[in-house]
Amino acid sequence: MKQNDSYAKIVNEFMSKLEATINLVAPENTEALDNLHELKKMADKLSFRSDSIDAYSLNYFFKYMDEKLADGEIEKYAACRFDMKRFSVINHQFGRDTGTKILNKFVTMLQKGLGEDGCVCRVQGDTFTMLFRKERLPFVIKYLMGTSIEVGFKEKKRAVLSTHAGYYEITEKKSGEEIMDRIGMAWNMAKHVQRVSYVFFDETLMRSVENEKWVESVFDDALKNEEFMVYYQPKVMLKNYRLNGAEALCRWKRDGEIILPYRFIPVLEQSHLICDLDFYILERVCRDLARWQAEGKTLVRVSVNLSRVHLGDMNLVERVVEIVDKYKVSHEYIELELTETTTDVDFRELKQIVIAFRTLGFSVAVDDFGVGYSSLNLIREMPWKVLKIDKSFLPDGSEEADMDTQKKVMLKHIIGMAQNLGLECIAEGVETTEQVTILKENNCYHAQGYLFDKPLPVAEFEDRLEKLA
Repeated sequence: MKQNDSYAKIVNEFMSKLEATINLVAPENTEALDNLHELKKMADKLSFRSDSIDAYSLNYFFKYMDEKLADGEIEKYAACRFDMKRFSVINHQFGRDTGTKILNKFVTMLQKGLGEDGCVCRVQGDTFTMLFRKERLPFVIKYLMGTSIEVGFKEKKRAVLSTHAGYYEITEKKSGEEIMDRIGMAWNMAKHVQRVSYVFFDETLMRSVENEKWVESVFDDALKNEEFMVYYQPKVMLKNYRLNGAEALCRWKRDGEIILPYRFIPVLEQSHLICDLDFYILERVCRDLARWQAEGKTLVRVSVNLSRVHLGDMNLVERVVEIVDKYKVSHEYIELELTETTTDVDFRELKQIVIAFRTLGFSVAVDDFGVGYSSLNLIREMPWKVLKIDKSFLPDGSEEADMDTQKKVMLKHIIGMAQNLGLECIAEGVETTEQVTILKENNCYHAQGYLFDKPLPVAEFEDRLEKLA
């Protein structure tokens, strides 16, 4: 990170004069020399300070690690990379100048908690690295999970800061670059993949990173070779248990092995390659619907997932329409599922997209309702057609009676609210007849789950369509 030029100039001039003074002191004056050398150490630290936040620079992080490697102390330390969650909200609420003061106070208190044997170093913006003794780890985890910072003089206000963090407990001699790589991997996993507060680096994470690199390296060829296949999970009408829809799901068949979505979907979402896969799946679904129609089969509405990554694409609606119309598929047979866990998307942008799709005759569903950040706002402001209730709201008998009762109450109100808003309501992840009974008691008659069918290859799903006819 670049330091303020005038600040660096002053520090450098001081260091030069201090060096000259040390050379002038008589060797027998040990007390004076000790004091001067201590001043030199302090000045050396100051030369690595960040220019606007009271933290060290990234260069000092590497320098400090090199020192601990040289004196054989590195294995007593842990390292961390972190950045602030939603710090833009703090800046918007308090203003940038106050936001900087809040961040500075957060870092200063953190540095104090690490003691003299630790350092907080700024990478850029609100991203930092740390090196600290392992016994300080419980304090660091608790502090970064959420700390209240007081701001203001006359009118006291508080801002709560929390982070995404990646940790590495150093167990063997590693270079500064290797340590930086490890905390970077853990931080990236916490922030972009698992979307949790923190992750520790370990061998499992290393394998995950290797898998990520492999997926990205072979994806283009896999797409060209049509290794990705569409599986259809039936949706059922509980009044008569007949097929009345399906969800299109992706499976990857490579070298005779079926690769499940958890191994590649998060990787593709992180790299934005997921957009190519989503359009690929949509095209295969439209191709199947066109063929079924030509063969005289009874068609049902098929839902296709669109990743949150698409929501920055100004041409999303046009791209979808182009693909569907290419196969002359009626828009009523396509349902577009947008996951409710979209916490970082502008509501106005999302609303425009939903309205555009509905105007063009597509059904639009909010997926995983109840597990996201702002559920009520999402269904109040968006003109959805379908609300999919996440399976976590279905009582399954595995929990205490009180918890099951709470789930039943919440489920009843979610279904009632959806229906009062004119939404179709479908429960996903249905696995027991008891869950079916509860859904029917609450007037929810649409469901999907393993009780009825697992995701089926195309040929098996076509058999279900034949029976429907």
